[in-house]
Amino acid sequence: MSQPDHITALELPIPERHQLPEDVQKYFGKCDEKLGLIPNVLQAYSQNMAQLDVFTRFYNELMFGESELSPLEREMIAVVVSSHNGCFYCMTAHGAAVREYSGNPTLGELMVMNYRVADLEPRQRAMLDFAHKLTVTPAEILESDRQALRDVGFSERGIWDIANIAGFYNMTNRVASAVDMQPNPEYHGRFR
Repeated sequence: MSQPDHITALELPIPERHQLPEDVQKYFGKCDEKLGLIPNVLQAYSQNMAQLDVFTRFYNELMFGESELSPLEREMIAVVVSSHNGCFYCMTAHGAAVREYSGNPTLGELMVMNYRVADLEPRQRAMLDFAHKLTVTPAEILESDRQALRDVGFSERGIWDIANIAGFYNMTNRVASAVDMQPNPEYHGRFR
């Protein structure tokens, strides 16, 4: 695995693939197989195996675990949160995922630029409004905000999942921005 010239602004001691533990090499192999690349965020975290393990387990559970949220809806949350936070890495990577899951390049761009102008189902609109408010003014989340999600069919577990996904991307956006993490160049042209 050759490493890109610039993953982050930090000069982290990122190991070569053959230097990684066998289980991580296998995980990276699955990424290569499914995505055709090793996301730069994973390469950056590979310099700390404990953090990489926690990050990948939480990410995989949030984005692929059992939930009433579809994969597209989870990616939409990631993009809306990242767009508000101005996280270039996540807008690029997760914008590509929205394009992939929706089959609609325009929707991917709208999520990045201004989700409010997208033609969304009421359920998706309420979900994204909640995620956006949780990102912008978390202390102002009220019972009426949770009720708005219930009114469009979300269960208590669904509300929990929306909050966790929004919270996760608020954290990762801040890390990515702090270290100037760059998206893999391949993301820019995908699913257009």
